[in-house]
Amino acid sequence: MGELTSALSCQSGMKIHINYAEKIPGGDINEVFKLNTDNGLLFLKMNDAHNYPDMFEREFMGLETLSATNTLSVPRPLATGRSGGKVFLVTEFMEKGRINPDFWENFGANLSRMHRHTQQHFGLPQANYIGNIKQYNTPYSSWSVFYAFNRLQPLTREAYDRQVIDKQMVTQMETLWRHLPQIFPDEQPSLLHGDFWSGNYMVGSDGRACVYDPAVYYGNREMDLATARLFGGFDTRFFFSYQTMYPLAEGWQQRIGICQLYPLLVHLLLFGGSYYNSVKDILDNFN
Repeated sequence: MGELTSALSCQSGMKIHINYAEKIPGGDINEVFKLNTDNGLLFLKMNDAHNYPDMFEREFMGLETLSATNTLSVPRPLATGRSGGKVFLVTEFMEKGRINPDFWENFGANLSRMHRHTQQHFGLPQANYIGNIKQYNTPYSSWSVFYAFNRLQPLTREAYDRQVIDKQMVTQMETLWRHLPQIFPDEQPSLLHGDFWSGNYMVGSDGRACVYDPAVYYGNREMDLATARLFGGFDTRFFFSYQTMYPLAEGWQQRIGICQLYPLLVHLLLFGGSYYNSVKDILDNFN
């Protein structure tokens, strides 16, 4: 813990002493711990430094980017670095609270405010990660080109190389991404959480939503909304509030499945199983 303590004290600007670390459940991708320190509770994530040398550096930057919007609450990032062959990220420990009566309305409204933060191009200056999968963010002025080249193509190639999809599915994907310019209307890039499913939010101590584990980039805002619909866990009041504050472009309902292909491919690569059929159903409906 020596390197970790030194990095934490140096980067946070406070002298911090770790009393003990308690391993906690919920880490599918990373080892996660609750740190008891002289300055209160902190949250620690660790992974292999050889395989993922910049994973937490990118997540640290993502949390800072989301925090700077003053919209959705995120855990404050405190330190990142290497220790004993591991890379680590330390953030504040978010205590769970009781849900406010306007929780869902506030959640939807704040996501819409976050999505109004924009830049000239889709993407980011650097790659980052979704889970432990590399997420390419090469900037493009077209969402359709960005989605094809940075999202669907790399994961389709990896899935085929791993033999978790067949040649027919690759052909279906190729047909789909050629049609993306006709599917998506023009819209400015939005700052996205990037991995916006129900496992990546909690009710904070103030009774409002706190989001974490981001895979930040500037993209089409329908991606966050489609991912939220994919695995459940979001009340209809959330979607109604968002739509009231920042209505989606006409025809968004028909694009939900296309947007869900990316998180489904991520889950297919990470966990296999039924995600193959989910991807196939969307492609069959398109083709």
